[in-house]
Amino acid sequence: MAYLIKGQTANNLYCQARKLIDAEGEKSGNTNELLHVILELEDPLQKWVTCRKPAMSISFALAELIWILVGDNKRDVIDFWNPVYERYASDENSDYYHGAYGYRLAKNFGFNQLQRAYNALKSNPSNRQTVLLYWDPVKDMPNEDGTSTSHDIPCNICSLLKIRNKKLEWMQIMRSNDIFRGLPYNLVQFTSIQEVLAGWLNINIGKYTHFSDSLHLYSSDINTGIITETYNSNNDSLSIPKSESDLIIKDIYSRMKFMLDDKLSPEQLLKVATLKSKYQAYDNIMLIIGAYVANKLAYNDVLNSLLTQCTNELYIKMWQNFITKLNQGKMN
Repeated sequence: MAYLIKGQTANNLYCQARKLIDAEGEKSGNTNELLHVILELEDPLQKWVTCRKPAMSISFALAELIWILVGDNKRDVIDFWNPVYERYASDENSDYYHGAYGYRLAKNFGFNQLQRAYNALKSNPSNRQTVLLYWDPVKDMPNEDGTSTSHDIPCNICSLLKIRNKKLEWMQIMRSNDIFRGLPYNLVQFTSIQEVLAGWLNINIGKYTHFSDSLHLYSSDINTGIITETYNSNNDSLSIPKSESDLIIKDIYSRMKFMLDDKLSPEQLLKVATLKSKYQAYDNIMLIIGAYVANKLAYNDVLNSLLTQCTNELYIKMWQNFITKLNQGKMN
């Protein structure tokens, strides 16, 4: 049996999917599972899951997005924004993440897949052969005894890209999808890449369709849930020309690496977290990424200044909900 869930926003999709898995999920190992679930997101700009309880980390989601877009796989940067990430994904004594999506896109197969996809779709918008691949059978297929080759096997298999009616349509295929810890972040990751690529191509974004072959909830997360609360819409668009996109993403990542310095002064942090580009959407990303650092260093004046500059009210509300959870000692 297959399941089809449709919604205007990611939040609506998540609420429907969580209720469905609670009601109809079948026991599989230490999870409740639904097989063959299709999530159809009408407006990929509304990518944020705000109903998850406890709240997701917006700072980590944005930091991870930049980490993916620059094609990195090193642990030091991304672990800073989510210190428990390594518990789920790292291999012992490794400084890298085996299945890092950005690295798989940019370097794993010997060429940059996003760059090739851009060129192919620009030259032939009607083609049906543009596929972004994350799964590498040489590295990711289980050993013959059924054991995993790594703690960090990609859950995403591929992205199928098509331009129809001058819009970029996106199909994301996942072999395995943790609804609580994975899905909210996956929706941000791939709808954002869809936005970025649409900007490169100077076209609009179409629908985002997400296929989870195994959508599941771990028994340890059974007491998590959903909340009903009103949020503003996300009006920040990441669609900008490619030449400017490449520069601004690299700049943000360079600033993120600078933030790893434990001797960073309040003045330095305020300066590096204030991007002041001509694209407010990217400025807001930098501000929320920096807010996490300001909170971590107890630079309260800097934190207040960064949040005051952020024009995305959805980001502010999500930050406030996350920080409440963090202060209660329940960090994801």
